[in-house]
Amino acid sequence: MSSRSAEQMPVKINVKTDIRSGGSKETFELTAFGRYYIKDSARFLQYDEVMEEGTVKTIIKMSDTDGLILRSGAVKMRLPFRMNKNLRGSYETPYGVFEMGTVTKRLAHQYDGESGEGSIDILYDLKMQGSHAGTYHLAITFEEENNEHS
Repeated sequence: MSSRSAEQMPVKINVKTDIRSGGSKETFELTAFGRYYIKDSARFLQYDEVMEEGTVKTIIKMSDTDGLILRSGAVKMRLPFRMNKNLRGSYETPYGVFEMGTVTKRLAHQYDGESGEGSIDILYDLKMQGSHAGTYHLAITFEEENNEHS
C-alpha cells in the first residue's frame, strides 16, 4: 500500500440511480465533488449533495463483504448492505423515522490506483415500513481530480 492510501483524494463523482417499481423505471443522476480514502480495510467515498431541504453529507463505506450508505444533514439515512441478507436501515424525516430494509443482490467495488478511477455497484431491493419500494441499482463512478487537464 502506498503512503497516500490513508490520505483523502479529491474526486469527481457520478452517481446514477435506477429505480424499478412495478412496471416503471426512474433514473436519477448526480455529479458531485468529494473525497475517496481507504481506512483500515474499508474504502470510503464522501460527498455533499445540495437539495431543496439543505445540504446532505453522504458517506459510502465499502468493505469486501459489506456496504453502508450514511447520509446526514437535511436528510438522515442509514442503509446497510450485505449480499443476500435482509438488513435494517432507517430514514429520518422531520415527520418521524421510517424503517427501511435492504436485500443486496450485487455489491461490487473497484479502484485503479494507476488511473485514479473507481466504481461502486450496488443492486438491492428496498423496503420502506415493510413494503417493497422497488429494486434500486446504484452505479457510482469516480475519478481523481487533478490539476493537469488533458
